[in-house]
Amino acid sequence: MSTSVPHGPRDPAPETTPTPSAEGWVTTPLTEELLRGALELERTAQGVQPHRLPARARAQGADGQLNMAEAQPSGVRLVFRTRATAVELDALRTKMAYEGAPPRPDGRYDLLIDGEPAGQAQVTGGNVMLMDMATGSADLRPGPVGTVRFTGLPDRDKRVEIWLPHNEMTQLVALRTDAPVAPVAGGDRRVWLHHGSSISHGSDAASPTTTWPALAASHGGVDLVNLGLAGSALLDPFTARAMRDTPADLISVKIGINLVNADLLRLRAFVPAVHGFLDTIRDGRPTTPLLVVSPILCPLHEDTPGPSVPDLSAIGEGRLRFAAMGKPEERAAGKLTLNVIREELARLVEQRAADDPNLYYLDGRELYGEADHAELPLPDALHPDAATHRRIGERFAKLAFGDGGPFAG
Repeated sequence: MSTSVPHGPRDPAPETTPTPSAEGWVTTPLTEELLRGALELERTAQGVQPHRLPARARAQGADGQLNMAEAQPSGVRLVFRTRATAVELDALRTKMAYEGAPPRPDGRYDLLIDGEPAGQAQVTGGNVMLMDMATGSADLRPGPVGTVRFTGLPDRDKRVEIWLPHNEMTQLVALRTDAPVAPVAGGDRRVWLHHGSSISHGSDAASPTTTWPALAASHGGVDLVNLGLAGSALLDPFTARAMRDTPADLISVKIGINLVNADLLRLRAFVPAVHGFLDTIRDGRPTTPLLVVSPILCPLHEDTPGPSVPDLSAIGEGRLRFAAMGKPEERAAGKLTLNVIREELARLVEQRAADDPNLYYLDGRELYGEADHAELPLPDALHPDAATHRRIGERFAKLAFGDGGPFAG
């Protein structure tokens, strides 16, 4: 049985005390003081599991897709100071695979030293979750714990960040260094809390520091908490409550594509659901700058409702691609499309901003629009590739964090 460790103050000893080993390595317990970007740690039989949603939210979600998404540590990183020249991290990954499709690239661990890229590594072993897109079934194939190693680090006091893979569920087992480590106190930068779909989660980005939110945070000089949840940006009340209760200086919510993907709501329910989501955030963060972002361009669903389903003919050819099952004429019955969602979000934000001067709207097509699609089409018809993540991140940074932007500071 595992137990949850709530986000908040903890007794510092003996859990944070490094322990010298017989081999000359220093083993440091993995605690919240060393982690950024996670809302909670869960103790497991192997070690600790970072979660991006608290236990109460996970219990109310009770959904396999959500559980996988929030346990993939997009934006979660170890942060500490040390003189160590070598670092080892034992981890147990769970990698996603899809029946009939090419293997997905292994997740990457990105190393930053004093904020600058300093290396990448991958872990071996681990579990494989094999998904059958045709039937929806999943088969977990267990594997061993692996080790990530970084060597040749500069022999001086430095800030070390190890960003965990954004696309693999990761349990942290042990942290070893050849010199003691110390936690880095928070508060050195503004905290940006962001929620969105798989695009915000980082689907098809090259590495955890090159998802578009991570890139935007780097350009903006802020500390990221990424609640991008693949397939699960669905205006869930428990997600809104998690955002309400998470300390943040800046908040953004990217709304739309998953609601069409899932064919979850009709227009009548969508509008009050957005109001309710924003109301809940405002209950705890009444004056925090709050940016509502509509969907980037996605020709598949601009004027065609969902649901989105895997294109079985493409899977048969060894490719993963999506198709829209809805029909444009179904908009008359209240089915949602991306253009409908953008229109409603713009109107809704304008209405609310009359009484909420810290509420802002950004049309997602300013991040990725028709000209971008002509140059960099979405490979599977839904998700941007690595180059597009970089473009979106740079544009968001300019529009949100730049002069005159809602997050300028």
